[in-house]
Amino acid sequence: MTDTLLRLEKTIAARRGADPSMSYVASLLAKGTKKAAQKLGEEATETIIAALAEDAQALRGEAADLLFHLMVLLADRGVPIADVLAELDRREGVSGHAEKASRSGD
Repeated sequence: MTDTLLRLEKTIAARRGADPSMSYVASLLAKGTKKAAQKLGEEATETIIAALAEDAQALRGEAADLLFHLMVLLADRGVPIADVLAELDRREGVSGHAEKASRSGD
């Protein structure tokens, strides 16, 4: 899985400077953070709908779209996937309740 995400991150980085008329990634990044975040929200909603419909095939597809758009937003904001994976590693073995309580403002 990590390899897949790292390859996707490299592909997104390579397409960042491409012609927006030729690359979906380039066109989305050219529209800015707000649009990338909006697309992520749309994909999250579609993922929820697929889950509630109990449609495993649709859920797989929507989850892939969700991960893809998350990766685009991370690239837009300059956050490497390695940083996200390191944060997940840091949280491993920690109760979700305890981890949430450790964050300020939650």
